[in-house]
Amino acid sequence: MSDAGVRAVVEGIHLSPTQAVLFLSGGASQIIGWLLSVPGASNTVLETVVPYSRMSMIQLLSKIPSKFCSQDTAEDMALLAYNRALKLSTPGSPVLGVGFTGSLASSRPKLGDHRFHLSTRTADRLWVSTVTLSKGLRTREQEDKVSSHILLKAIANACRVPATFDSGLTESEVSDECEKQFDEDQELEQLINGQIYFKIYPFASGTDMSTAERKIILSGSFNPLHDGHLKLLEVAASICGDAYPCFEISAVNADKPPLTVSQIKDRVKQFEKVGKTVIISSQPYFYKKAEIFPGSAFVIGVDTAVRLINPKYYDGDYKKMLEILIGCKKTGCIFLVGGRNVDGAFKVLEDFDIPEELRDMFISIPADKFRVDISSTDLRKSFGM
Repeated sequence: MSDAGVRAVVEGIHLSPTQAVLFLSGGASQIIGWLLSVPGASNTVLETVVPYSRMSMIQLLSKIPSKFCSQDTAEDMALLAYNRALKLSTPGSPVLGVGFTGSLASSRPKLGDHRFHLSTRTADRLWVSTVTLSKGLRTREQEDKVSSHILLKAIANACRVPATFDSGLTESEVSDECEKQFDEDQELEQLINGQIYFKIYPFASGTDMSTAERKIILSGSFNPLHDGHLKLLEVAASICGDAYPCFEISAVNADKPPLTVSQIKDRVKQFEKVGKTVIISSQPYFYKKAEIFPGSAFVIGVDTAVRLINPKYYDGDYKKMLEILIGCKKTGCIFLVGGRNVDGAFKVLEDFDIPEELRDMFISIPADKFRVDISSTDLRKSFGM
């Protein structure tokens, strides 16, 4: 890389904790080489996708955009990249989604402007920029370099890294920018509406999880959170070893109205008080959770395990049950199963027949390591709730 200023910015980006997914089409291709050629790229770049053809873009967006090169398309790409980054990132890392779509100089003269649109999305911010280039001033390669410079500055800004190098724009070429900031309530509304996959509240402190690849997730309503929940996750974490333990609440329920923002915030406060990380997600079903939390270990009670393998919950179709759970298995997910009271008796995983194809996916938590017969429902009843 010949430009020392660009290299210094890339080095700063790689030193930041932010992890990113980039979706680029129609330009800014040089940024890929810049990011990947500097040591430390694996700290930052989770994935880069170039949906260059029309069909590739349509498949990425799951729709036909009104315009392939537009601000709206760049925003859509950034949001998709952000959700993809949530799935691929190291647990607890801040993530960034980047979208770029351009219409630059080509082998044939263009009737319209030479322009590009770019967008960055973080948990609390959406930034969009449109740049129209002076037509005929540069070659395609030069336009690509300018667009790569502008995009690198945008990524640096999202990572809070100074970027003062010259982008190569002339005085008449102005970047038209707009920004939206999201507060906590707006983030949660986006989650409830299905725009974003999940939001992490990293309340756990004093533990370095930078090397943890797997999440250990205890899902539930936690209404209220009690000592049994805390103990179960602690035991599960001791079984899994180097992993990122967290609780998870789905804002969207399978058979109830979604939680309100105020309800979510009230439940989150419980985890803040005890210093435990909690994730708020938009997925009530485990097979969907497996998609957004690939490679995770889900901590469940044996009563939930029994329901998971019961064809009754798959329209009575045994093959459908196997197909869905094998799909979960392919994401690298496993289930850690704790004993629970079932029909008045304490039961463990070994008391039930797990289909052979799924047995290595279910791991028993020994009763001598964890046994708590209390439930949130019992607590609510005892409190008259």
